[in-house]
Amino acid sequence: MKRETVLLGAIAFGPAAVTIWDGFKAWFDRNGLPFDYILYTSYDRQNAELLLGHIDAAWNDPLAWVLVSRKAAAAGKVVRPVVMRDIDFDLTSALVVRADSNIKTIADLKGRVVAVGSPDSVESTLVPLSTLRDAGLRPGKDYKVHVCESSVGYHGGKQVGEVRAAKAVVAGEADAAGLSTWNYEKFLSDGTIPAGATRLLTHTPKYDHCNLTVAESPDSAPAELVERMRELFLEMPYDDPELRPCMDLEAVKKWMPARVTHYETIERALDLAQSSVAGT
Repeated sequence: MKRETVLLGAIAFGPAAVTIWDGFKAWFDRNGLPFDYILYTSYDRQNAELLLGHIDAAWNDPLAWVLVSRKAAAAGKVVRPVVMRDIDFDLTSALVVRADSNIKTIADLKGRVVAVGSPDSVESTLVPLSTLRDAGLRPGKDYKVHVCESSVGYHGGKQVGEVRAAKAVVAGEADAAGLSTWNYEKFLSDGTIPAGATRLLTHTPKYDHCNLTVAESPDSAPAELVERMRELFLEMPYDDPELRPCMDLEAVKKWMPARVTHYETIERALDLAQSSVAGT
């Protein structure tokens, strides 16, 4: 039986998650869309529910999108992204070294120590290490990986690992660090990294970030309601005094139509990480 309410899943990353989705729900309600949401403690559970048809949409980080799209394909199902934030396009990660280091190229990292965040971080771990692999350097063989946050969850979304990786370079405990470019610039501006202590070695290839993923099942909300949700995301006005605090918490000023063409960097990074674990 078709649901009469669009049901969305999102991650319970903290109290702000309730503020964000309560605010967005109020926007949908004001515009006549029957809408509700469920908060999950893991992307795996959230996307399992999506593929089972228990929810109609899931707010996914980039690794969650890659994983759920692969699981859907393996099960003969289809998922698609419908909207992204204006900040989710064409991101890069940075490989950073000490300013006084004699490291000039990626090749110079051979025999060195590279600090990363958590093992499931796209920005700090998977994409930077993939960039090194593309340059011919294999983790554990050509250089040592210094993991700065051993816990996994929310796919490396917590910044603590990147902060530790950055500080490891500054302290000389590592020769380089993988950081999201956005966080690197933030760390420079807020003093996490002292002025003049580091320099950029290189940027990684570009990749896209989060998206709102939808799937269809016999129990899903009618397609016209899901489409109306997509339209209302795209129409959200940043200057609305009720919406703006929620949009600021979600770091979005404008919602944009989604694309799938720029997740290849993450697809490749995941494949390389899995092949490294397998010893190939």
